[in-house]
Amino acid sequence: MRYLRAGSGPPLVLVHGLMGYSFSWRFVLPALSEYATVYAVDMLGTGFSDRPAGLDCRLRVNAGRVLHFLDAVGIRSFDLLGTSYGGALAMMAAAMSRQRSDLDLRKLILVAPVNPWSPHGRKLAPFLGSPLGSALFLRTIPRMPWTFPHLLGRLYGNPSRIPPGTLEGYVAPTSLPRSFEYALGIARHWTEDLAELESTIPQLADIPTLLIWGVDDAAVYVQSAGKLRKAFKDCRLVAYAGVGHLPYEEVPTKFNATLIEFLAGSRSRDPLSVGRR
Repeated sequence: MRYLRAGSGPPLVLVHGLMGYSFSWRFVLPALSEYATVYAVDMLGTGFSDRPAGLDCRLRVNAGRVLHFLDAVGIRSFDLLGTSYGGALAMMAAAMSRQRSDLDLRKLILVAPVNPWSPHGRKLAPFLGSPLGSALFLRTIPRMPWTFPHLLGRLYGNPSRIPPGTLEGYVAPTSLPRSFEYALGIARHWTEDLAELESTIPQLADIPTLLIWGVDDAAVYVQSAGKLRKAFKDCRLVAYAGVGHLPYEEVPTKFNATLIEFLAGSRSRDPLSVGRR
């Protein structure tokens, strides 16, 4: 697994979404590195990490890879942030971490996380994950380059806010072999993974949690935030008007300020936390 590391302080692990990779956090790493040691991973099978054939992409297995990453770099106490599918992955990893006495998850941040109460993708994902759907997708996607800018534009509340180089950054890893098998493997298990996640979420009730959403999110509907929020005893919801699925890219200054305030919390007396807001 390839990863980026920046800063010093309490570890913060960032988990990207379905077709993202560590590039997604290019506006987060510089700001957060003043408050934490930030680790931005490329999940196995995507970005510039290895892409082994026949990779098991079930949610629980992917979450286990996050915990293996923590072991590999020697992290024991940490904060965890996941976005979109990475949010679902982060919730599962959080639940699994609670079964280990050597891991201490302090805080959980979920950015428009895939969850059992948002209906988006429930029909499309299983089709794409089927043998027929996967074959059709892999055959047609190379012949339809216009799909990338179209899909990226839909993820923004205001496409005029797409930063220069964004499309090029997301497209860059797709030239590597097996670029779409990771996403198709996730789609293959979509229905059963969401069912397992719903039964797992109650285990997270005691973890201090921050939910961040864009009100105009067309990928994971903000209406699902209410039910998800009720699963936690200590949970704050921040929703940005006019913003889509990628608030860390669309309004990075707001996003970073919200995140820093939440992470600083009890550390607010730390001169570094106070002096650099």
